[in-house]
Amino acid sequence: MRLLVTGAAGMLGQNLVEQLASQRADVEVIPVTRDSVDLTDKAATRALFERERPDAIIHAAAKVNGIAAKLAAPTDYLLDNLLIDSSVLSAAIDLRVPELLYIGSAAVYPAAYERPFTEADLLGGPLEDANEGYALSKIAAIKTCEYATRQYGLAYKAALPSNLYGVHDHFPLESAHLVAATLVKVHQAKEAGSDEILVWGDGTARREFTFCGDLAEWIAGQIGSLELWPDRLNLGFGTDHAVRTFYEVAQDVVGYSGKLVFDTSKPSGVPQRLIDSSPARALGWNPRTTIEEGMAATYADFLATSAK
Repeated sequence: MRLLVTGAAGMLGQNLVEQLASQRADVEVIPVTRDSVDLTDKAATRALFERERPDAIIHAAAKVNGIAAKLAAPTDYLLDNLLIDSSVLSAAIDLRVPELLYIGSAAVYPAAYERPFTEADLLGGPLEDANEGYALSKIAAIKTCEYATRQYGLAYKAALPSNLYGVHDHFPLESAHLVAATLVKVHQAKEAGSDEILVWGDGTARREFTFCGDLAEWIAGQIGSLELWPDRLNLGFGTDHAVRTFYEVAQDVVGYSGKLVFDTSKPSGVPQRLIDSSPARALGWNPRTTIEEGMAATYADFLATSAK
């Protein structure tokens, strides 16, 4: 099988390429990065797909960032992701690539939270303001996959993971997600001899994070069997933690005991986001890496990357 992986230089993409190499001798991986093609260019994307002729695609490329960046430029996150997904999905459909896994996001679920979100909650209410542009683009692609499956008999499915973190994470503070940001901020405070760390919000908002290596390992084993999936599938760890807890674990991992100072003038985001991954567990999904283990591995990767 020839498997094309977009976003191969991203955190999930790199983990996927590594896992596929280690466990799938039957798969020839075609990694696609920004150096390979500009996925916002529809003609160039189509030409790449025609040249490579994949049997399956994992579409993990996206314009992603932290909450501050999405608040500052929602238009960019909507339009750029629409362009990327339109290029990839239209080329795949036109060439009748039999199988495609679209990597979506739990950000597609409504802002209001009453219980863990199920896949049926898609389009069930207004979206979180900070993620609205990004989420709208993801919803459009998820629905396109559903339509292509129904209209053309293809196996185009959507994975909806919780927040991800882990080895190959993105560490620049101006664009890092929560777990990477906590580790970098705590590391910098320790290096600077600072006795306190500033945290946006009051620290009580709860978030679910899944170790990227666990997700990549499972997805690698699923390629070739996507016809067994429902149209979309939640993939989360099953437990959430308060933002304060992520900082406290980061302090333990880094070895720093300074004070956390909470700036309540800054947005905390929605109070809680947790997804119900029971349909995926029925298919064998069973993430094992605890937040303590995962953050320790992520910090080790940060240190190794920083030393280069």
